[in-house]
Parts: sequence; C-alpha cells; structure tokens
Amino acid sequence: MVADLILFSFKIAFISTIFTFALGLFFARIFTNNNFRGKGILEVMIILPMVMPPTITGYALLIFMGRRMFLGKLFYSIFGSTIIFTPVAACIAAIIVSLPLMYQSCKAALINIDQCYINAARTMKASERKIFWKVVLPLAWPGIVSGIILSFARALGEFGATLMVAGNIPGKTQTIPTALYFAVENGNTAVANTLLGIEVVFSFLLVFGLNIWLKKKNYNLVEF
Repeated sequence: MVADLILFSFKIAFISTIFTFALGLFFARIFTNNNFRGKGILEVMIILPMVMPPTITGYALLIFMGRRMFLGKLFYSIFGSTIIFTPVAACIAAIIVSLPLMYQSCKAALINIDQCYINAARTMKASERKIFWKVVLPLAWPGIVSGIILSFARALGEFGATLMVAGNIPGKTQTIPTALYFAVENGNTAVANTLLGIEVVFSFLLVFGLNIWLKKKNYNLVEF
C-alpha cells in the first residue's frame, strides 16, 4: 500500500513538473522580452499561489473546475465525469502551486544572461529561435534546473490545494502528504513516521544534490 502511494505521488509530481517547466519557461520568456498592457496583473496571478494559503488556492480551483465552469464542462464533455476528485485534479493543483517557483527561477535566469552573447549571435545573422536554443537556454540552464528541482519537490509535498480538489481517496488520489495527515489523525504513527521519513529524506537529497550540482557548474564556468 505504501509503495503504491509513493509511486502515485511521484507520478503526480513528475507529470505536473513537465507542465510546470513548459509553462514557467514560456511565461518567463514572454514577460522578460515584451512589455504589454496587463503584464503586471498576469505576472501577479502566476506568483499569487506562492503567497496565498494552499487551502485558499485549492478552494479557488474547486470553484474554477466545477461542472458549471469552462474547464469542468470541457472535462465532463470528453470523459463523462467531473474533474474534481480525480488524479487530473491533483496534477492541476500541483501545477498551480509549483508554477511560481519555476517561473521565478526561469525569470531570474533569463534576466541575468549577459546581453553581449545574444548581441554577438545577432551580428552573426542567427535567427531568434536559434539564439534561444543555442545561446539563451544553455546560459540559463542552471537556473532552469533549479526551478525544475524545486517545483518537483513542491509538487511532491503539496497538501492543501490537493486535498481540496482531489481529496484523499486511497488508490486513486491519495498522495504522501494527505496520507500522512490522515494517518496522524487516525493515530497510525507507524505509517505517519514512515511517510515523514520518506518525504524528508527525498526532499533533502533533491536540494542537497542540486546545491552540489550548482557548485560544480559554477566552478566549471569559472575555470572556463
């Protein structure tokens, strides 16, 4: 049971991180290169889940994904069921709460790129697409990787929003944080301690490994 629970939690975190990576890099690229009306409001909306209580974010998602709303209607028309209390809802919750970390990391990485490299590529008649893939992305990669790791860890540990929209259905939507909460509530300390150890150890290894990689990356850049 615990093994299936862990596997499901990692699956949700992995899938949500793929979308978070794509969305975070896309928005960071758009917002750092363009000025347009409403930019500030859109950026605040992306970052907002990072400062709001997860339960508030979850309740907002609960309303947004309701059967009367567009996303709920679309999901129901395709699958014949509501999106609430499904693994899809758990993925959406994880994406929303982890997106600010990915966006901020990508934005910082893109802003800190020395423009002389980009300008040099333009003088060599390189297209903007080629500049992005050959110049911008490699230079911003350490910051992007940081965002990916932190987003994955955040998605894996998501509790409040997930509980609101996906619930705690064993074998269907139950994740490590929700299972830990209900294990404590039911007095099952053995399961709670096991899940706590798994979450803490894995999160520690993720952040510790990221720090080591970044140190080596910076050292190699200096050496170069």
